[in-house]
Amino acid sequence: MNTPLIKEIMTLSPEGQTVIIRGWVRTKRDLKNLVFIEVNDGSCFKNIQCTFDLSQLSEQEVIKGLGEVSTGVSVEITGKLIPSPASGQPVEVAATTLQVVGKAPADTYPLQKKRHSLEFLREIGHLRARTNTFGAVARVRSRLAFAIHEFFQHRGFQYVHTPIITASDCEGAGAMFQVTTLDLDSLGKSGKPADYSKDFFGKRSYLTVSGQLEAETYATALSRVYTFGPTFRAENSNTTRHLAEFWMVEPEVAFAHLEDNMELAEAFLKHLFTVALTDCREDLEFFNERIQQGIIETLEGVVKSQFTHMTYTDAVKELEKNADVFEFKPYWGCDLQSEHEKYLTEKVAGGPVIVTDYPKEIKAFYMKLNPDGKTVRAMDVLVPRLGEIIGGSEREARLEVLENRIKDLGMNPDDYWWYLDLRRFGTVPHSGFGLGFERLILYVTGMTNIRDVIPYPRAVGQADF
Repeated sequence: MNTPLIKEIMTLSPEGQTVIIRGWVRTKRDLKNLVFIEVNDGSCFKNIQCTFDLSQLSEQEVIKGLGEVSTGVSVEITGKLIPSPASGQPVEVAATTLQVVGKAPADTYPLQKKRHSLEFLREIGHLRARTNTFGAVARVRSRLAFAIHEFFQHRGFQYVHTPIITASDCEGAGAMFQVTTLDLDSLGKSGKPADYSKDFFGKRSYLTVSGQLEAETYATALSRVYTFGPTFRAENSNTTRHLAEFWMVEPEVAFAHLEDNMELAEAFLKHLFTVALTDCREDLEFFNERIQQGIIETLEGVVKSQFTHMTYTDAVKELEKNADVFEFKPYWGCDLQSEHEKYLTEKVAGGPVIVTDYPKEIKAFYMKLNPDGKTVRAMDVLVPRLGEIIGGSEREARLEVLENRIKDLGMNPDDYWWYLDLRRFGTVPHSGFGLGFERLILYVTGMTNIRDVIPYPRAVGQADF
């Protein structure tokens, strides 16, 4: 564990000191009496070049090992760290010893030195992290996950682990995975309806679509909390934007109104993008060059900008001025589509937009009702190139109003007795939002398919690995 990673070795001043390189071979080149091996251990984007001078080698084991080296082979190489005469790399290793740790026969190893399609790489999800693209995605994902904790921890938030198994549907959407220990095969043969009183939890239970409701209970005790964990949605959507299992970040703040929520969301995104631009620069430069040109400029633009605030009503008026450019015609009461959101950010505001006060019919039951009786204190944060990246609201803190809203939607208030208790005992104004972590990674990396920014995607008909 004390052996430095390649990322650390790359920053050392090359003074002929002995170093040990451990990793996987990306390329091998032979030139007269020299053999060049590029090794990567995943700690950074760049490979380190290890050069073997055959005229100086006497150990037959090393020469034999060089003959076994090909792309994908795992190695341990020892040598002297020296300045590199080649451009683009500050140091290299004048190698003296080589141990082949694990072979990767060239005729069967799926990842050869060529560009593979993202579709092909999804079929070998257990190996795709060894490629430039997916190694970079993994590093960005890791750093931004840590940055999320940094942001909230430095602002007095408590990290709450909300349950993955729940009996309530936060969104009222019904697209949930059921959890049961009942013998479904026997039930199917018997033709009898399921008796959920005999199930493990004594009632119908599901994988959660959100930790928000539980987070609200802790916000009304600890003031500022956040969740960050897996959530699940059983939508039969086989698109580049949907996953059945994804990670959500959900802060919840007591004594906070919608304006406070907007301020928090803007600061949150700017923090995450600044971290990505600073600490993941090498990986972002790769994405900017190979995946999506302009992403660095876009992220820098968001960090420098002042987010535009706009009501839903005003947003629809702007869209209706150019209704003919949209496939989905905008009207008051419609759920804004991606094309609408991109238009608002790229054409109307020229930067990020926070749209507020949506019609109650297209938003969740827990959002605070405005005095007009038609709209709720919702907010969606829209960014150029993507559209919605954050959705949130001020929560309904009035017991009677919330009960009526639940009944109006045909939901059973008894299922939410504990949630309603928050309004019975010491109710306070409170607000929060949700950020889909994979959508964030899509935006930062420029990747176009959400299945490529999570290690092992779960989607319709897809639960491999």
